[in-house]
Amino acid sequence: MDLIDAVIAERRASGDPLEVVRTAGYRAAIVGGGFMGEVHARAVRASGGTVVAVAGRDADSGRRAAARLGVGRHHDDIDALVADDDVEVVHVCTPNSSHHAIALAAIEAGKHVVCEKPLATTAADAAELREAAERAGRVGTVPFVYRFHPMVREARERVRAGGLGRLVLVHGSYLQDWLARADDDNWRVDATTGGASRAFADIGSHWCDLMEFVTGQRIESVSAQVCTVTPRRGDRDVLTEDLVTLQLRTDAGVCGATVVSQVSPGRKNRLWLEVSGTDGTLAFDQEDPERLWHGRRGASELLVRDDEVMAPAAARYNRVPAGHPQGYQDCFNAFVEDTAAAVRGETPDGLPTFADGARSAAVVDAVLQAARGSSWVTVPA
Repeated sequence: MDLIDAVIAERRASGDPLEVVRTAGYRAAIVGGGFMGEVHARAVRASGGTVVAVAGRDADSGRRAAARLGVGRHHDDIDALVADDDVEVVHVCTPNSSHHAIALAAIEAGKHVVCEKPLATTAADAAELREAAERAGRVGTVPFVYRFHPMVREARERVRAGGLGRLVLVHGSYLQDWLARADDDNWRVDATTGGASRAFADIGSHWCDLMEFVTGQRIESVSAQVCTVTPRRGDRDVLTEDLVTLQLRTDAGVCGATVVSQVSPGRKNRLWLEVSGTDGTLAFDQEDPERLWHGRRGASELLVRDDEVMAPAAARYNRVPAGHPQGYQDCFNAFVEDTAAAVRGETPDGLPTFADGARSAAVVDAVLQAARGSSWVTVPA
């Protein structure tokens, strides 16, 4: 009996109506055997699914990916993988510039698709994938997995219930330091592989998605500035941004701002979101995900992840008892569980789909336009 089964058994024995439900998984193929491929493989298996095949850039990388991910079968190319009748869902975990072609091939072969973000390196390509999935009746999801922190769901439910009053301000940041040194380098730095935006498309997209998810409001217009701190890395000039400062207005007229950086020493993965209303403020820190700060004029409180005080829509993502920390992989596992539910024909609340991926690509495009023109730019609806 594993930990999830133990929790289910304990709650059933106690008569607790809130249960953790393990969903039936699916047969997946993973394209790409790097760090994200490993994360996806663990999530598929944790949700009760099976990774039946992998593929890489070529036959050699496919063999290496199969060995690394513990998969018995590999394909020499993408065409062979998407033609595999044993594959239900294709997970695209490759560099950004290849997402569109691989995801489109999978959809056209009748597969459901989980595609890493950005869904595509242009808004037009992302919209094409959204339309292709809808036309084919296939599930397409994008791992905006920070939505699956239980305390993020708690924040969303409190906003939905009007607990903050009328929203007046959203702000925060997403800060990392993995490119802080001049000699740090990665394929994402290359615009031909990673796309025209780096820091914002990579992590700023997560902040914007989380803000829209929690508040239920859309970013309507943006003003931004971008900065490349290190103009040359390795043997190439850097054409993508290291940091972004963004001002925004939502479709409900709420003002906001965020700072996105991959060059902030000491900040490893600090995604911070703060939402203020006329009656209160909620603040979530992804590096301290078990807690949610709720501030009021007269008193403030620090909420902890605990079934007994959480909204049911949030508590359903608790995978272990209170006091046992959950983290990033748990979020990914929950995301894949909900994707599996969608493949079965269900409609899980808050599952990020290709529509959300296309929405994100439109926001990224607007941010780049605003930075180039030093002006406010409207985000397409």
